[in-house]
Amino acid sequence: MNVQVWTNARVATLAADAPQPYGLIEDGALAVEDGRIAWVGARAELPAAFRATAAHDAQGALITPGLIDCHTHLVWGGDRAGEFEARLRGASYEEIARAGGGIVSTVKATREADEATLLAQSRRRLRALLAEGVTTLEIKSGYGLAEAAEAKCLRVARRLGELERVAVRTTFLGAHALPPEFAGRADDYIASVCDMLPRLHAQGLVDAVDAFCETIGFSTAQTRRVFEAARALGLPVKLHAEQLSDSGGAELAASFGALSSDHLEWLSETGARAMAQAGSVAVLLPGAFYFLRDTKVPPIALLREHGVPMAVSTDCNPGTSPCTSLLLMLNMACTLFRLTPEEALAGVTRHAARALGLADRGVLAPGLRADFVLWDVRSPAELAYALGLNPCRATIVQGQAR
Repeated sequence: MNVQVWTNARVATLAADAPQPYGLIEDGALAVEDGRIAWVGARAELPAAFRATAAHDAQGALITPGLIDCHTHLVWGGDRAGEFEARLRGASYEEIARAGGGIVSTVKATREADEATLLAQSRRRLRALLAEGVTTLEIKSGYGLAEAAEAKCLRVARRLGELERVAVRTTFLGAHALPPEFAGRADDYIASVCDMLPRLHAQGLVDAVDAFCETIGFSTAQTRRVFEAARALGLPVKLHAEQLSDSGGAELAASFGALSSDHLEWLSETGARAMAQAGSVAVLLPGAFYFLRDTKVPPIALLREHGVPMAVSTDCNPGTSPCTSLLLMLNMACTLFRLTPEEALAGVTRHAARALGLADRGVLAPGLRADFVLWDVRSPAELAYALGLNPCRATIVQGQAR
């Protein structure tokens, strides 16, 4: 039995039912047994069974749950700096996509890259996230758009988790864009996506299924076919929805009990109500909003009104959010979307875990995974306040320092 205790800390449990903001315990302690949290509370109330254990002195650090980046496209080849320049000259995201740029340009580079190259490039991006206290993340495919290339990206995602001691959840995003070989044949491509999914799942490469339901992506009818294929395999779904228009994607996803709908700038009240009834999480992606210079802010008040939990993520991808700082997303969620710092921090812990279907993390409570971070700050709000500062002192994964 491996027992460890941390004391002399301010512990932000992020428990939803805590009486104090952030679930903050001013002079707290935390006990870990065999990679799980055994006890958390005020240091003065530490049970006798743990008092005999030599404690780690946190030296006044703030302890929070490990951060969770619940929406990334971390594995890709090439870059799209040229498109960044084009947008600054006035080209829109849709214009670039329709001219053969956008996702399709990354598909070409990703298909051409071998597995070792993709692993090396993606590992650098991952390490930047880990340096800021990320202990769990989702990695989507979607830059292969053919079975062999999609499998390659998903294998790299799995390998990243093994190499870096981070929990990786893989999401199959075959319905991300229309590959060139299927030009003008979107329905045929969707049939191909539905056909490859069972084989990828059989290889242990798929934890969830996503799609891009949008004017430049796929219709709700096509998305429904993908979701039906996922449901036949018992796989949960999520959706890129309502980023550029109100397509009804969030409502469709909710009808399948989706873990989340993501982006949501154009979400309607009907969609918000459907998400609330389904228990779906709204994943907010302020990096893409910022990078694309969007002006349509997600309807935060509507989400609050209907009690839809809000997660926050980097959306790390080459075209619309080349960001590897989840702490920066905390600040952007507050400054651009007007979340409170407490909402933002819950969005990268408790609600992000829910967006991945993970009930064993995101909060500091007995029985959950002992994934947590020690920060050199006094107030939890400082994590969302400071730009460019990384106060992460140590990251603990299943009770062990990473």
